Amino acid sequence: MGANCCHDVKFDGVDPVYKRVLLIVIAINAIMFLVEMPMGFIGQSQALKADALDFLGDTFTYALSLAVIGKAASLRAKAALVKGVSLFAMGLWVLGSTIYSVFYLQQPTAVIMGSVGLAALFANLLSVVLLVKFKDGDANVRSVWLCSRNDAIGNVMVMIAASGVWMSGTGWPDLIVAGIMASLFLWGAVTIIRQAMGELNHKHPQQHSPAE
Repeated sequence: MGANCCHDVKFDGVDPVYKRVLLIVIAINAIMFLVEMPMGFIGQSQALKADALDFLGDTFTYALSLAVIGKAASLRAKAALVKGVSLFAMGLWVLGSTIYSVFYLQQPTAVIMGSVGLAALFANLLSVVLLVKFKDGDANVRSVWLCSRNDAIGNVMVMIAASGVWMSGTGWPDLIVAGIMASLFLWGAVTIIRQAMGELNHKHPQQHSPAE
């Protein structure tokens, strides 16, 4: 079953359907990294590079999620914590590289940004559709959903950035979107870390008051 069947129990991913879906999503992310990162360099787009790095991070973190399914709750929470910390580090890298690019501003290629961004958007929307019924679960399961949802939002912003670059004739829209994506990474990381820490402390992080 995809959702938690009772209010005290969270879906832990022990479901053959969920595992198959996760394998498909891992393959989608790996393929898109191999496509988008080279295009990010060719098109000189920080937003595309940030999105490609996100695909790579998701490939490894989703594989980690798959590996700990069925393991002890504490191990699953620790895996989610690792994913949260890695996502936070990735957000800091994107933010830092974006700030660096402000001083070495190059105008990205709007056509490459738009076409690759559109392909990435379709890939992430497919992942979101596949994962939506599994969005409520423990920290390990929920981290997969949050990453996929944020990825789709990020791709929409890449498309907006491409339009901005084309209309303005400058690279600033690309840098602004890359900065926003870095903020999304950091916020998603904090959300995952909070839930994982709550589960490690035997609490229910979505509740506003202690259970006892």
